[in-house]
Amino acid sequence: MTDVLYTGPIPAERGGELAMGGGRSETSALSGTGGGRGMTTTQNSQRPNACCFCWCCCCSCSCLTVRNEEERRRRSRRKRISQDTKMETIPNCEACTKPSAEEIRLWSQSFDKLMRNPAGRNVFREFLRTEYSEENMLFWLACEDLKKEINKSAIEEKARSIYEDYISILSPKEVSLDARVREVINRKMQDPTPHAFEDAQLQIYTLMHRDSYPRFLSSNIYKSLIHGGSRTSSES
Repeated sequence: MTDVLYTGPIPAERGGELAMGGGRSETSALSGTGGGRGMTTTQNSQRPNACCFCWCCCCSCSCLTVRNEEERRRRSRRKRISQDTKMETIPNCEACTKPSAEEIRLWSQSFDKLMRNPAGRNVFREFLRTEYSEENMLFWLACEDLKKEINKSAIEEKARSIYEDYISILSPKEVSLDARVREVINRKMQDPTPHAFEDAQLQIYTLMHRDSYPRFLSSNIYKSLIHGGSRTSSES
């Protein structure tokens, strides 16, 4: 019997199998030639930007430029102290005489000696201003002033002013105090006395001693005074 070659239309199911088979062959061919490149592209797109500190793909090298610019501006703001520091450059500073070379030298021996000297407090306050922490000295001075008050109405007024300026969380000059000290102050404010802020004053004094004082001794403002005092002594 002679075989007959069928040339008619392909049934739908058979056509689907041929179409799928063709698709797999084409896909295999593409995978064989371009699959490696496709995988490399995907891996590269997921790699973090190696030149960026934050190591995230959404970052760009421009973040380093921004950070450097911010740091440069911060340093320039802090370079407001001249080499020849003068007491009159400090607004509302304490009245004092010009410190001698020996007095300036003694400031480095202890924080107590610095804080007991009006000129020393003025210089240290100027240094704190460069670190944006002048409110610590202002608060300490306000507490010292309150201790000298004997009039009850004046005590209440000054205590309220100190609280609003340095204790209230709404104040831009709020000093850093722990919760225990704040609770003590809140209780004492019900009937304020000249020593209402004694615990807080001691805490801020300790903060300035441990944190700011070491940096003050190595600062340009203190070094310039030391060198200036040495020149004056040698000339005389």
